[in-house]
Amino acid sequence: MEFNELIKTAKATLNPRKLSESSYAGSVAAALVTEKGNVYKGVCIDTPCSMGFCAEHSAIAAMITAGESKIVKLVAVSSSDGIVPPCGRCREFMFQINHDNLKCEILLKDKKVTLEDLLPERWE
Repeated sequence: MEFNELIKTAKATLNPRKLSESSYAGSVAAALVTEKGNVYKGVCIDTPCSMGFCAEHSAIAAMITAGESKIVKLVAVSSSDGIVPPCGRCREFMFQINHDNLKCEILLKDKKVTLEDLLPERWE
């Protein structure tokens, strides 16, 4: 699967909305493709007290639920900023669930990089 298709999937998944007086969801969406060719997507959930999670975590949770753990490509998009890189927590999470994910291609605004490029000094 090409990144253009993953971007379209992620953009179609965006659905910014208020969940409660203090919580929001869907302003960032992520789409990933696994070694088996399956696509998983997710959105962020923003809550007080850091209890929410990133769109990448949501997509990864769907992938894990389906029995997979190896990510080939990943992209995240923001409703206001376009393509956004995964945060440090998401980078480490991707590595922790499958060390082969260091080879995962991640699309940034202007280039493709691997997780290994984004996470050179890993905690192991």
